Amino acid sequence: MKLQAFDFFCGAGGLTKGLSRSGIQIIAGFDCDTRCRETYEHNNPEARFLDTEIQGIKLKELQAYAGVETFENTLFAGCAPCQPFSTHRKGRDRGSDATLLSDFARIVVEAKPGFVLIENVPGIVKVQGYSTFRRFINSLKQCGYSYSLGNLNAKYFGVAQNRRRLVLIGLLSGMATLPKETHGPGRLPLKTVREAISHFPPLPAGKSDSKAPNHVAASISELNIERIKMTPHDGGDRRSWPVRLRLDCHTGNHDGHTDVYGRMKWDFPAPTLTGRCNSISNGRYGHPEQDRAISLREAAALQSFPDDYVFFGSNTHIALQIGNAVPVLFAEALGRHIMQLQENADDLGVINLQK
Repeated sequence: MKLQAFDFFCGAGGLTKGLSRSGIQIIAGFDCDTRCRETYEHNNPEARFLDTEIQGIKLKELQAYAGVETFENTLFAGCAPCQPFSTHRKGRDRGSDATLLSDFARIVVEAKPGFVLIENVPGIVKVQGYSTFRRFINSLKQCGYSYSLGNLNAKYFGVAQNRRRLVLIGLLSGMATLPKETHGPGRLPLKTVREAISHFPPLPAGKSDSKAPNHVAASISELNIERIKMTPHDGGDRRSWPVRLRLDCHTGNHDGHTDVYGRMKWDFPAPTLTGRCNSISNGRYGHPEQDRAISLREAAALQSFPDDYVFFGSNTHIALQIGNAVPVLFAEALGRHIMQLQENADDLGVINLQK
């Protein structure tokens, strides 16, 4: 039977698009950020966008959406926002988002889907929020799930970006495993920034080009224009600036965080993109040779979104949609592996019946 999926915390739809490309039928994406609706629905017309807080999702609603009584052939994907588990969050007040994984656990326990997928930052296991994750693991065990858990890097699955993520795959029937890497030493070559973005038209800072949707570069000040011009092409950083251009916090031979204001390297994967990936002051997001930050379109390409995937909203929110997304090719690899696990479980069931 064809595998269906619910994409909880779907955002702009990176996970939905990847799972769909793997052959999984997406029933719906849930997200309380209604600003993602137009992006999600425009690019994923086969799926519904449901503006619903996860705390309010009921089992009967899921059954009605899927048209089933039970979910043995359904994947519940819960890529909750990573901010509550970020090492940048200090103290105990992590906000209501910290409970999202607990709410997802409730849904899994009630519905008992055949397949479960979680993707999050590796730091979830190192900070206070890990207690939430540990309780989620215990919930899976109590429901009889096998699960496989580990850190995977999207660059080893064909994404032109160094992006480490913690991935959990759970199965109610059969033995869960994680997918094997397809790119890297001894396998296919890693995808590079050049492969991902060199085909886009040149673009000055603060301008857009309608030949490619969302190909718009953020405006930057005259001072920062001067700084980026003094930053060597293809991987240079602020250490090459003359003293007069240095920020006060970088004086006194301070070399920390040299990625800020840095340029990407053409023939390597990009650094990890964030929700501020179109800003040169927030990471190594400078174009390898043009005097600007990467455009929104280029950021989307580095997240392996197809070139015809159109984003809607303010530029600030589009950057957030892109930076928070699961890379499409990474999601596709996870989806293909889960489908193989389903096939293996079905084969095992046939063998058991024959016995």
